[in-house]
Amino acid sequence: MVHLVYCDDKEKVLEKILNKSKHMVIRSAAGRKIPHSRVFEGEELYFMKKGTGLITAKATVTSVQNYVKLTPEESLEIINKNQSKLNLSPKQVERWNKKCLCLVEFDNVEEIAPLNFDHQSNMDDWLIIEKIEDVTVGTSIPYNYDNSKLK
Repeated sequence: MVHLVYCDDKEKVLEKILNKSKHMVIRSAAGRKIPHSRVFEGEELYFMKKGTGLITAKATVTSVQNYVKLTPEESLEIINKNQSKLNLSPKQVERWNKKCLCLVEFDNVEEIAPLNFDHQSNMDDWLIIEKIEDVTVGTSIPYNYDNSKLK
């Protein structure tokens, strides 16, 4: 599987990824939510700056950490322990401090020729797809939510 990761434009997440000051992305929620337990070492991540409609970078997953039922203190401790890779602002630390965490470390970041994203309704900020062409203009298919079901 490949993953399309929306990057917060206000926090300059994609810029941090491209300048290599960020080597890990985080997703969290009160309960297990995509991509928790659905992203694996060796898979590809594609990155898109929120609001642009362009997929402009990719990387390879090197490790994944999944956590459930954390206290706020435990969650914060995990975030702080990984802060050198996450490079989060204080506002982001507060946002991501939740019971369930998924931390995805990556390497081999490269800019790619921009791909036009074919936005569909009801999409989350992390998509799990068979291939990137499934969500690009001209080759997209209706989004398959089966890939996003938690097991």
